[in-house]
Amino acid sequence: MTVQVLSEPNNTDTRSRDFIRLEGLSKAFEEGGRTRVVLDDAHAGFARGEFAAIIGKSGTGKSTLLNLISGIDDADAGSVWVDGRNLTAMDDRERTLFRRNHIGFVFQFFNLIPTLTVWENITLPMELNGRLTGDDRERAEFLLDEVGLLDRRDTFPDRLSGGEQQRVSIARALANDPLLLLADEPTGNLDEKTGGTVLGLLDNLTRQQGKNLIMVTHSSDAAAYADRVLRLQDHKLV
Repeated sequence: MTVQVLSEPNNTDTRSRDFIRLEGLSKAFEEGGRTRVVLDDAHAGFARGEFAAIIGKSGTGKSTLLNLISGIDDADAGSVWVDGRNLTAMDDRERTLFRRNHIGFVFQFFNLIPTLTVWENITLPMELNGRLTGDDRERAEFLLDEVGLLDRRDTFPDRLSGGEQQRVSIARALANDPLLLLADEPTGNLDEKTGGTVLGLLDNLTRQQGKNLIMVTHSSDAAAYADRVLRLQDHKLV
């Protein structure tokens, strides 16, 4: 695989075609009286519908990068654009609402609410937006069927295997019909066979619905599903 540094775009036409764009993104943390740099003037662009994987060693800041893209963390410098909107220019409330409506998350440890059933976990994003219409219910049923768990809709998460819980989390991430899915080590807590099944499902569902997917992983096998692989290295995306 050829590795190419993603330097700052110098063509406005190219930049306008990026569905997601990171411009001059920088982030550092103070830890134990020292500054730990995570990103330093990083640039990248992602086309509409692209599945991109970001790989790197543990501790290089892959999860922090997803938090910056989603607006959970504030960047020290630079900007994040999604579908023509600058998330870094929004206030906290605007970013929260944008994230709730347009970004879905898949986590390594599933993050399902144990006191809610499978159905309630999937429809929770819809209810947080103040709605649960007939169309929403149809979408939830469609997603449950797609991940093969329609018959487990009234089951609580602790009765599901790890792979089944991750399939529920994928359905939940897609519940609000988001523009973008962010996956943080989605197979890191699964065995190899189950992880492959989950990755295939995530890949198929996002492509089927034309979603952008950015996945961070330390696994080259997981990254092989992506259209493009970037590496977080020396505080840059290459």
